[in-house]
Amino acid sequence: MGEPFWYSSAMVIIFTFLVKLSISKITQKHKKNLPPSPPSLPIIGHIHLLKQPMHRTLQDLSQNLGKILRCGSRKVLLVSSALAAEECLTKHDIIFANRPRFLARKQFHYNYTTVSLAPYGDLWRNLRRIMTLEIFSSSRLALFSIVRQGEVGLLLDEIMKSCTSRVELKSKFADLSFNVMTMMVVGKRCHGENVADVEEAKNFHNVFKAFVDLSGAGTAADFLPILRWVDISGLEKKMVRLMAKMDKFLQGLVDGRHEILSASNGEHVKKLMIDNLLSMQAKEPELYTDIIIKGIIL
Repeated sequence: MGEPFWYSSAMVIIFTFLVKLSISKITQKHKKNLPPSPPSLPIIGHIHLLKQPMHRTLQDLSQNLGKILRCGSRKVLLVSSALAAEECLTKHDIIFANRPRFLARKQFHYNYTTVSLAPYGDLWRNLRRIMTLEIFSSSRLALFSIVRQGEVGLLLDEIMKSCTSRVELKSKFADLSFNVMTMMVVGKRCHGENVADVEEAKNFHNVFKAFVDLSGAGTAADFLPILRWVDISGLEKKMVRLMAKMDKFLQGLVDGRHEILSASNGEHVKKLMIDNLLSMQAKEPELYTDIIIKGIIL
């Protein structure tokens, strides 16, 4: 059973390479004036050149081949010139607006529907408008200044209580930032004292930590799509299970806030960011779905 499998796999790889080579020769006459490219290998492309530390590797490639290079099957453009970078991000910003579609980004960002990963178009423009005018407007941020002041005060009190021992400020500041964000969005603290539901906060902390760790995980399938069907490392299954937990938590926040707003009979004063999103959902439910709201919270 083993020999036929490997024989078939080798034939598929060779056939794919020959087809790609034939297509490249056919289209060579119409080839665009592309930047130079480092030597590549069949199938794996430039992966063999990418070594740690990555910034040193990219610098060496730039010094040897020029300030503008193209790398990989995903059409990566390596720019090490300030002038070229400015041109890419100003004159040709729309061309470079979309981000690569990696497995982690698809699983953790509701199939690329969050503001950071949505493709340039109507959805992205609408999400950007919401973030600019409804979420992070100067008036709304000023409204939540009392939240920031309160969290800083709690942090100072906590540090004062621990003044006789060593205090790890890095983790404290991380908790401060996270508490400010969660208080502004959903009105809950997730770290430190005065946590309403300790068990819920603990579970969310564990899920969020794993979420952050896996968000930056890359897979071979991101660069060799044929491996997507195999999932040798099992990373995709881990991402699916983790995102299910995160989605359950976020959906609980949305449903819980729905109940509070419904019970208030319209008399509830909207002080949280999620309240504003839910009010927009009531007016345009087809546009502001639960997935869009959860993506904004995320």
